[in-house]
Amino acid sequence: MFCEKAIELIRELHRMSDGQLPAFNEDGLRQVLQEMQTLYEQNQRDVNEVKSADRADLMPSIKLRHCCLLRNQRCLTAYLYDRMLRIRALRWEYGSVLPGSVQFHMCAEELQWFSQYKKSLASFMRSLRDGGLDITQDMKPPKSLYIEVRCLKDHGELEIDDPSLCPQHFLPRWKCEQLIRQGVLEHVVS
Repeated sequence: MFCEKAIELIRELHRMSDGQLPAFNEDGLRQVLQEMQTLYEQNQRDVNEVKSADRADLMPSIKLRHCCLLRNQRCLTAYLYDRMLRIRALRWEYGSVLPGSVQFHMCAEELQWFSQYKKSLASFMRSLRDGGLDITQDMKPPKSLYIEVRCLKDHGELEIDDPSLCPQHFLPRWKCEQLIRQGVLEHVVS
């Protein structure tokens, strides 16, 4: 039946909760484009026949196929746009480096788009004030400027005011918020 594959792409996105990115369905996308090509070619043949043989009885089928073409186009646009919005949200959630599990679900064009978005956002943040302003910090208004964190994995050297070797540190929120999102530090809630 017409448009079923395109609607299945939309359902696939709908099944995933917000913030999750399903694997890019290149095969489904290709099938929808192939269906659109077939519908377009059938319409071209029928339109030529209507013009040459004056067959008005073909007009309803031409209109039906044209509506299916438009619906498929809208579904594909919605699928790609929704994925783009999810990828943009991932930039704000994880920072400029996406986890490998997320990158695995993206196609090459989406990775390229993410890279361009990351560069545009960084350029914008550098243009704010003199030294730049990181607008990705403090996504929610902080209750305090310092938080207690625990290190989960080695991330190299981090210059802190308290050089003690204890497993938990009391650090400025702005220094560790990005590392918490990346899973390097864990916020200890007392």
